[in-house]
Amino acid sequence: MRLAVTGRNGQVAMSLVERAAGRPDVTAIAVGRPDLDLAAPDTVAPALAAAAPDVIVSAAAYTAVDRAEDEPDRAFAVNEEGARHVAAAAARLGVPVIHLSTDYVFDGEADRPYREDDAVAPRGVYGASKLAGERAVAAANPRHLILRTAWVYSPFGGNFVKTMLRLAGERDALSVVADQHGNPTSALDIADGVLAAAAAMVAADGRPAPCGLYHLAGGGTASWADFARFVLAASAALGGPTAPVRDIATSEFPTRAVRPANSRLDTARFAADFGWTAPPWQRSAEAVVRRLLAAGEEGRTA
Repeated sequence: MRLAVTGRNGQVAMSLVERAAGRPDVTAIAVGRPDLDLAAPDTVAPALAAAAPDVIVSAAAYTAVDRAEDEPDRAFAVNEEGARHVAAAAARLGVPVIHLSTDYVFDGEADRPYREDDAVAPRGVYGASKLAGERAVAAANPRHLILRTAWVYSPFGGNFVKTMLRLAGERDALSVVADQHGNPTSALDIADGVLAAAAAMVAADGRPAPCGLYHLAGGGTASWADFARFVLAASAALGGPTAPVRDIATSEFPTRAVRPANSRLDTARFAADFGWTAPPWQRSAEAVVRRLLAAGEEGRTA
């Protein structure tokens, strides 16, 4: 199975390339700028065609949540129009597209994990642009999977785990939001789930295969403060930086864009249709902390 994944330096793209490298039956090719630029539509189809994929994974996106409030045109150009061009290119090649989306399509007001059929109501530009992208992908290619995920971290790029390790080495204590809850999700687990779904779509070989909208996220939930405490405890156990964590309210840490108070995602549908479930988030987070400390990369952003 040959995958083309958009975005060379994204956490999911890098995780897919790593996971595929350990499997003789899978090749993953990361396609990114300058060859493929979602803000330059003419580059999309040629770059993806050159990769000759069996499945295209649409992972590249505009992810600057706060900056999107001041750059709505750019956010929609990448997250809606760029996603549309990727899905359309996949359709022209006769292959399915797997598109990554986000918990930010919800307003965060529900009192339980969100299911795929729950009403969407994004509260900011980023979420609105990703929701528009979901709809664009579905319209452009009937052979699509849209996978919403949340709270992504990994050994790659900049993310919450790296930030906590860096700050623990700089400060005596950390203040972390405790009234937002979600599924901490390793991009390496996302990669495993994507590979399971892609294999099912390729094995269908033109026959009806699962498609549509799914949630794919880490096993179990936490607050940001819970997540931080676990990361720093794991670091301490491995001889890495640590610091006490003080719970604070969202109101004490204002941001340009509103974050959902509830980002929890129900992943039962994905498990039922593809036979894959993410491990408990604690196991995946400990593995990433261990890797970062072993490599001396705690706190780096790239």
